[in-house]
Amino acid sequence: MYVMHNSEYPLSCFALFENGPCLVADANFDTLMVKLKGFFQNAKANKIESRGTRYQYCDFLVKLGTVTMGPSARGISVEVEYCPCVIANDCWNLLMEFMQSFMGSHTPGIPSVFGSKHDSTYSPGDTMVQYMELFNKIRKQQQVPVAGIR
Repeated sequence: MYVMHNSEYPLSCFALFENGPCLVADANFDTLMVKLKGFFQNAKANKIESRGTRYQYCDFLVKLGTVTMGPSARGISVEVEYCPCVIANDCWNLLMEFMQSFMGSHTPGIPSVFGSKHDSTYSPGDTMVQYMELFNKIRKQQQVPVAGIR
C-alpha cells in the first residue's frame, strides 16, 4: 500500500494498493498508519515526490514538477487539466492538442486510467493513480543494473 498526498487536496490522504483501488481518507490517516506499524512497514528509502509550479492558462491548469527520490532528481512530471470538463474521455483530444503545443513529440498517449473510466466522472483519485504509475516507472528505471564495461 502506498500513502500519497496532493497539495491540491490538503485535507485528504490517498491510499493506493498495487493494481487495486484508491482510497481517500482525511489527513489523519497517517496517524492511523503509525499505530498500525506492526502490520505495515514504512519504506522511507522509497520516498518519491514531485514538487513544482502550478500555472493557469485560460481553462487549463498545467503543473510542472521535478520528481525526486531522496536527495536526487529522477525525472519531470507534467500534469495538465482542462477545468470545465469532468468526463476525461470527452476532452482527451483537446488535452492532446494543448499538450502538443508545448511538448511536441513528447506528448504522452492516453493514460490507462481513462480506459477503465469510459464515461464516468474523473476524480482526484484518478490523478493519484497516474502519479503512482509515473513513480513506479521511475523506480523501475533505478533498478535496472548497469552493465560493466570491459
